[in-house]
Amino acid sequence: MSYYNEQETKNRIARVKGILKDKDLDAALIYYDELNIANGWYLTGWCPQFEKGAVLLPVEGEALLLGGPESEPFAKMSSAIKETRNFSAFMVPDEEYPNATIMDFTGLAAELKAKNCVLRKVGIVGTSAIPYQVYTQFKEGFKDAELVDITGEYEALRAYKSAWEAENVRQSFEMCYEAFKAMKAAVKPGAFEHEVAAEGEYICRKHGANSFAYTTIVGSGERSDAVVPTAINKEMKAGEWVMIGIAPRTNGYAGTMGETLPVSGEYTPEQRDAVNTLRKALRITKEILKPGMSGRELDVPARKLFEEKGLIEYLVCPFVHTIGLMEAEGPFYGPNSDDKLEEGMTVCIDVSFFGHPTLHGARVETGYLITKDGCEPLCPEMDAIFMEDL
Repeated sequence: MSYYNEQETKNRIARVKGILKDKDLDAALIYYDELNIANGWYLTGWCPQFEKGAVLLPVEGEALLLGGPESEPFAKMSSAIKETRNFSAFMVPDEEYPNATIMDFTGLAAELKAKNCVLRKVGIVGTSAIPYQVYTQFKEGFKDAELVDITGEYEALRAYKSAWEAENVRQSFEMCYEAFKAMKAAVKPGAFEHEVAAEGEYICRKHGANSFAYTTIVGSGERSDAVVPTAINKEMKAGEWVMIGIAPRTNGYAGTMGETLPVSGEYTPEQRDAVNTLRKALRITKEILKPGMSGRELDVPARKLFEEKGLIEYLVCPFVHTIGLMEAEGPFYGPNSDDKLEEGMTVCIDVSFFGHPTLHGARVETGYLITKDGCEPLCPEMDAIFMEDL
């Protein structure tokens, strides 16, 4: 009863070891925490609470899960990697566990050396997130080792989804539609933003979501301008519109939906025109979702439409991004991106504007699986909504 798939884990470890062999590395240190969850989850199907962690994967031999003592029982029960070691660098600062075995990286180096595993060259994954204390203590413990950043090579593995991964993403997108219906029904004058969020989150948990890839978005009136506004105790008013979004995870894999709804149940003419522009932008982008298309190419049609409709100065976010263990993860197909779509990728079309003087902000978003010849909706119901104008 865990969130990982044993065969998937074996395949992934083999692929990471392939990177190590190609680069003549002795091991990889893969950092993660509750915010930067994806790289560690990719090998473990698990993440610590409160504490930080890392996977140490030797090119030969079994992986070790490095973390703190509070999460150790949870790890042994739920992680795909069961062999654990505890370090102060991963613990909550100043928290004490008198009966726990806490070691340092010098001790780990000695332990590995006794097993004929000497780390001369180590690949580091997560260099933009790894805490200074973890990095410096690891470097001190393995003082003779050269540290090499392999974050890019490692994260590229996550961009292409297996059938198992794609099915989890699909289930999360289907969950999003159920959440959308519940959230839409809760939108009305006098209701509070947090009530709308609660309806969507309840549905997702009821349908098996193990977590959420971002805090649920509910922003009404001027708060829709905040790009990713989390729900607060604001009362929604007639005449406003409200931007909603939710991102449940199934076995760690995210789906998402974004929509902008009239609080009173009926759009004003200005709101209707704007939503139809967003929907059209989504449709014309969907038409060119296929293998081989780069960010530079994907960005063009919707950007041209925004220029025609006078919305280009309010464009903040690119129109296409990858989705997986994170709701938005690389590659990001922006106007200067040469990254190309490939079969097996799962992506979102996310069309939005923010900073408009009267409309404030708005978004529509759903996801697609890249196929051999094009794409297919990960949530046919949300896709059908966006395929028509109001």
